[in-house]
Amino acid sequence: MLYYAIKVVISALLIVAISEIAKRSTGFAALVASIPLTSLLAFVWLYMEGAPPERIAELSGQIFWLVIPSLLLFVMLPLLLKQGLNFWVSLALSVAATAALYIALIPVLRRFGVNL
Repeated sequence: MLYYAIKVVISALLIVAISEIAKRSTGFAALVASIPLTSLLAFVWLYMEGAPPERIAELSGQIFWLVIPSLLLFVMLPLLLKQGLNFWVSLALSVAATAALYIALIPVLRRFGVNL
């Protein structure tokens, strides 16, 4: 149980750190947020739990392909905000479009032999 609590605390601290850094420097916060820290933590947790290297490699490859549709959120959100849309509306539209792209891309990836 302590192990899970440590995992939760470290993951939460990462999110809090990024939001606090953003109050001072959005550029540095963006740099920290763009580093795949969540993925790195997942790899470390899996390794420490005894997952075979093949499983970690499989996760890494799947993350690569799923980063592609997630990029839409980072393009749409600032564009919508700059157009003067409300934050929550912009966020909702960006998330919905990103989710739609995930749904559309997964069957395409499967056709090309990428198993998700």
